[in-house]
Order: sequence, then structure tokens, then C-alpha cells
Amino acid sequence: MVPRLLVLALGKVVGFPSRVKLWQFAAACRRPQEVQQALLREILATQSETDFGRAHGFTSIHSVADFRRQLPVAGYDAFEPYIARVRRGETRALLTDERVLMFALTSGTTATRKTIPITPRYLADYRRGWNRWGLRALLDHQRISCSPILQVAGDPEEYTTEAGIPCGSLSGLTVRMQKRIIRFLYTFPAAASGIRDHEAKQYVALRFSLARPVGMIVAPNPSTLASLARMLNERKEDLLRDLHDGTLAAKLPIPDELRRALSPRLKKRPRQARALDAIAERTGELWPRDVWPPSRMLLGAWTGGSVGPYLRQLTEFYGDTYVRDLGLLASEGRMSIPLADGTKSGVLDVTTHFFEFIPEREVNSPQPTVLEAHEVEVGQNYFLVPTTAAGLYRYDLRDLVRVTGFYGRTPLIEFLGKGSQFASLTGEKLSEHQVTQAVVEEVTRRGARLPVYALAPCWDERQPYYGLFVERGAWSDSVAAELVKAVDAALSRSNDEYRSKRATGRLGAVRIVWLAPGTWTEWDRRRLEQTGASADQYKHPCLINDLEFSRQMTAKSA
Repeated sequence: MVPRLLVLALGKVVGFPSRVKLWQFAAACRRPQEVQQALLREILATQSETDFGRAHGFTSIHSVADFRRQLPVAGYDAFEPYIARVRRGETRALLTDERVLMFALTSGTTATRKTIPITPRYLADYRRGWNRWGLRALLDHQRISCSPILQVAGDPEEYTTEAGIPCGSLSGLTVRMQKRIIRFLYTFPAAASGIRDHEAKQYVALRFSLARPVGMIVAPNPSTLASLARMLNERKEDLLRDLHDGTLAAKLPIPDELRRALSPRLKKRPRQARALDAIAERTGELWPRDVWPPSRMLLGAWTGGSVGPYLRQLTEFYGDTYVRDLGLLASEGRMSIPLADGTKSGVLDVTTHFFEFIPEREVNSPQPTVLEAHEVEVGQNYFLVPTTAAGLYRYDLRDLVRVTGFYGRTPLIEFLGKGSQFASLTGEKLSEHQVTQAVVEEVTRRGARLPVYALAPCWDERQPYYGLFVERGAWSDSVAAELVKAVDAALSRSNDEYRSKRATGRLGAVRIVWLAPGTWTEWDRRRLEQTGASADQYKHPCLINDLEFSRQMTAKSA
């Protein structure tokens, strides 16, 4: 009890300064042009003596126009030669910081994972964004203030570079660097971040959380929240036995040294175990809603883009809880900070990165319009181009966002999807955002369940078409037939080229393609292994542009 009283006392001490920090951020959001341009000047001045800065004439840049003339919008490949030198210990190739704490590995959609250098400044910026999100959430939900938090962290040391710099998950680094008083609030042990097996790590997270009154669970991808809930129900006997006896299942693939590190925290909790066992005996199930009251629970997860199928499962598992979007964040940095529940939008973090916006319709133009944060318009879609203090300049993030409003004079943005996710059989250039919008709207309109799905091109010599790949049992045949017809019409409304190709018969109507139950779970697991992606940041694609996908999945279903 004493530690919790200490935390409550600390909360009162830091409460006013925390509010002051939020007020300062709000003040910055009222003058984004001034704040953004000052930040750009500071970044360029600080990094001017790096090899990259000298090669691109940072000292001769005196305006945003100069900046754009001297540096093109560029993807990761443009920075990789410099980052490779940093990996070898040549920090000054790209960074003024003399120390690189680690390299964050991207979640990865290809075989090659990107390495993003994490400097002390980057880490301070990253933490500041998280603190703003958390402070605003706790002020809005004071009933859960100072309640334990469940957040699974990745391994910060998957491997090291030739200079001995660790590469891995940024979440694992932040956990290991937390102050002791803050660490007490988190139920997931810092040592457990080194567990490589994903299921074993989730089991450990639940084992250490069941005895505590968790008030917040944070996971970027809601699929992680769904996975935790299913594991709790499926492994309830093992978990409750371990909770009762103060043990950790012997069959879990956890290295001995990690078991020894976790052992001192394994306490017997027979009273809690018996109470939860009584629920499981009575209902035959055990879900998070049975362990932690939904009225005192906040779930933090992505709610935009293609995560809808997982997000809609959470009420069944967690009850009618509060849900707050985590904002647009990636290994490259945090881009937005949601300030309320129930919205996919967050305020652009104008104090951390310099941002530019390219209108969606001009993304393939040789000379697209480029706007600053104060120049964007509500209701318009843009590709976000950040410049960071950690070596990325006019970085082609490929994130498509929509401006939904303003906080002060700073735009509120909603993540729509990765702009690189397009498919085109006959020149229609169908985007993942168009697909998710069509499917979600038509499924919702009919009151049907939204399952895990993907739209993919299917080749036919007479007339190619798109298949909506769904596991059998998700809908009845009649509902499926109605839905694919409606989705096809919705795609025609949102994409002029699609409508044209359909009207001329060059493209066939969308068809349902049934998969065996469990197919998507196995496919996602294999894709996760092949790409080396972080399980917490993995996003199931709702549009797949590979023609081989259709052939492979159809062959398996035959």
C-alpha cells in the first residue's frame, strides 16, 4: 500500500507542472507558423556541421523556400548511406549528437528493416509526446489516475551493429530507462521485454497484471489487445494456477536468465485467483472485462487506418470501456497527439518536428504543391512529410492523413493509411483508404459484423476483378452477395478511374472469395515472421496488390 500512497502523493506534486506543460503546448498551437519555422532553423543550425549538413549546404538555408530548393522530398534510401556510417560508429555523418542510444527497427513491410537512430534528443522528444498524451488522458479520466498500466514492450537489443550499438524496439528502451517510482505503475516487468517469443511475452504480461487493479492498457495495434484477451480466456487455467501458486508456467519458452530476473516479482495471490476462478467456473469464460471494471478502464490504441476489424472486437472482450487513439507515431517519431476519446484525430505536434503537406491528388506530380501546417484546409487529404532533429529531412513517410479541424491554429489530423498501398489492374490506382472506407461503410450500414478481410486483384483472361477475401462464416451467402455489390458501387463513387474501368467492362465487379476459418490468423503470423515486424505495430493490410496472393489463397482453399 505504501508505494501506491507515494505515487498518489507524487501525482499531486507534479499535477500543476503537468498542466502548465499542456498550457504551453496549447499556446504553441496558436502560432504554428512561428513555432514551426523557428524549429526548422534550430534543427538546421544544430546539424549544419554534420557531413549531411555540409553536403546539403545547411548554412546557406535562410528560409523554407531555400530548404525546399536544396533538399528534395526523399525516402529512407536517400539517408541509408549516412545511417550506415552511424551504425559503424561515425555519428557525425548524420548527427551532431555524440551518442546514439540505439537504432529503432521499423515495423517493416519488406524483408529489409529500416534502422532509425535514437539520440538523447530524439528520446526526450518522444517521451514528451507520450507525456502529453498520457497527462491529457489522465486529466480526463481521474478515476484511473495512478492506476497500474499494462503496456507490453519489445526487445531493445535484438542485435547490435558493428560499433556495438543495440538495435531493437524503442518501447523496450523507454521501459528500461523509466524512473523507479514511474516503473511501479507498470505491470509488465522491464526484464520481460527481452522475451523473444510473442505468445510467451503476452502470457507474462497477463500473469503480472492479473493481481493488480489495471486502469489503462496501451498497445498501438488493437490486434494486440484482442490477442491478450483471447489468451486470457484460452489459458485461464494456467494463468490462475500461476497466480495462486506464485509461479510462471514452466513450458513457456523463456531463457533461464530471464526467468531468474522475473522470479523475485512472482508473488502468491490465492485470494485473487479464487475470485477469478469462481467467475470462470460460473460462466465458462474469463475476459478482461471480468478482471478489470470497464468503467475504470482506458484502452489506448490506434483507431484509424485499417485496424477497424480488430477494434470492433474490443467491446466484446473489455466491455464498454473508454478508448483513446494513440496518435500517428512510428519509429521515425510521433506526429500527432489526440486530446480526447472517441476520435481518430490528433493535434499535429508542431513543437517536435517540422511538417510539410503534399495534397493527395498531386503525389505523383513532378512539382507538387507543398504546404506548411498553417496552410492546410479542413476536409482535404495530404501526404505528411516530416523533418526531424534525428537526421531525417523532408522524409517521405508515405502516410496519408486528413485534416479534420484545428486546435488553435494547428491542424488536427486523422491517419487514413499508407500511401504506398495501391493496387491497379487496369490503371484504376485503388488505394487502401478507399477500400477500408467502402467496406466499413457498407458493413456498418447493414449492421453486419466486420471481420478481418483484404481486397486483392484477381486475374482473369476475359475480365480481371477484385476479390474480397473473407473467412467462411463471417457472413451468410446472401449478405456476402449484397455486400460485394455495395462495395463495388462504393469504390466506383470514390475512384473515377475505377468507375470508368467498370463502365467499359475492362474491370469486373468485386467478388467474394471464401477462406477457411483461421486462414487470416496464420497468414498474419507468417507475414510477421517473414518481415521481422514488431508484433505490436503490425498492421493487417486491407488491400493487397500482389496477383500471386489470389492464386496462392485460391489454391489453398480448393
